[in-house]
Amino acid sequence: MKRFILAAFAAAVCLLPLSAKDADPPDTYEYDTLIASIKGVSAPYISGDFIVFTAKRNSRYVGIAFDFEGYKKIHTFQLHKTISYEGDITDSWFFYVLEKPKKLAKISYRLIIDGLWTTDPTNPNKTYNVNDAIELSYVDLPVLEDYMTEVVPEGFTRFICHAPTGQKVRLAGTFTNWDSWIYEMTEVQQGKYMIDLPLPAGTYYYAYYTGMTAFSDGTNPTKGYSSDGKIVSCITVQ
Repeated sequence: MKRFILAAFAAAVCLLPLSAKDADPPDTYEYDTLIASIKGVSAPYISGDFIVFTAKRNSRYVGIAFDFEGYKKIHTFQLHKTISYEGDITDSWFFYVLEKPKKLAKISYRLIIDGLWTTDPTNPNKTYNVNDAIELSYVDLPVLEDYMTEVVPEGFTRFICHAPTGQKVRLAGTFTNWDSWIYEMTEVQQGKYMIDLPLPAGTYYYAYYTGMTAFSDGTNPTKGYSSDGKIVSCITVQ
């Protein structure tokens, strides 16, 4: 047990400088809306495509490591502060947002707080790993059909967008010369927007829009850059 803790702590020290990359947030409208909705410390919860972890600000550093990564990578929590109109800090806490891993029904994890491994004090769900003789926290994930942008039969490309319900979500890309007022997506389920387009073979860059705000496709990991340097999504139709 002591060996495991010392080895894990050594890994943490080595990995901490890499956390700067981990701090870069996903380029999605859903993520930005989610961050704004976090109100304080609570048990982990699922919101759309993300899992939200929080921790009290009674330490200098909080990190998290997951079983599906073999506990080999430590992700750094970010500090959130609420500010009054007078400019005073009224509250603060740590948070980390994880994009839900696909095809998993459960994730186990440990926190590292100021160099010490521990379970999540906000999470009552605990499990014991017999092989490593350690206690872990866990979150059950709903097993749902994966909805993602993809080429579907009959010569159509199906674009999927996950965003807060009740929005007017539009689609634009190189196939519209970036005119975002041609195609409006349909909310086919709560928070799920869809549109099918008959695109010929080729590689296309695209983005979604709400109002004047553009954001990339969170269901499509393939990204590129528009002519003005913004991150957009990319799909190839064979």
